[in-house]
Amino acid sequence: MSIAHHKGNPFGIKVTDSESMLEAIKAYGFITFFENPIPGYSIEELTPPNMWFTDENLGPWDWKVDVVQSGEIVYGKFLCGGKSAFAAPEWYAHIRNWKLSQEKYKPTAEGRKVLRLIEKEGSCVSRQVRELLKVKKSKSDSVLANLMNGTRLIIGDIQRVYKGPNLEYKGWQTASYCTPESIFERPGEDFGPWHIGGCTLKCGCSPEESYSKLRDHIKELFPEATERQITKIL
Repeated sequence: MSIAHHKGNPFGIKVTDSESMLEAIKAYGFITFFENPIPGYSIEELTPPNMWFTDENLGPWDWKVDVVQSGEIVYGKFLCGGKSAFAAPEWYAHIRNWKLSQEKYKPTAEGRKVLRLIEKEGSCVSRQVRELLKVKKSKSDSVLANLMNGTRLIIGDIQRVYKGPNLEYKGWQTASYCTPESIFERPGEDFGPWHIGGCTLKCGCSPEESYSKLRDHIKELFPEATERQITKIL
């Protein structure tokens, strides 16, 4: 897709439902959910304000369920120092390649316990992490966020939660966490040892080359972005 620059919106995409949200993620390659240091570079800013939490719908907060369940993108907290973000698999591979090379993103002792749990169970929810670590929700959420920021985990699925006598849905959701490999890599004779919809998590370049590709991609989308802004994103 060519980039026909619109002010603050390089592709001229307006997010109005789950389909256009998925289109935006694929077009941008990787993008934060909420505002970040670069104006216009978020799902929040691509969505008309009157479509957030109205009587008719919950906007991107709800649409992300269908986007994640499409199996076509990665969702987790891996940009802007651990903020919610989306990425096409081929771009997530570069984010992951860069972050796995950095000492500061290595799992803590608590994080390694969670990874061992997921290795055994295949996935987990926040409650299991609280029980495993014997901590409160805020602490378990912090451990999970750090693992996602280090690209060790992603949110593999989100389910809507219906409560009350009338089983109403008011935006309550529950997420499950898993490794990137378990969702996007599958053994297959036709695609070599692993494949992600035609892409591989092994991006075939050095971590520094991955960072340069990510940096150049943001600069192409937003030529006015400063190095400081780009660094904060990545």
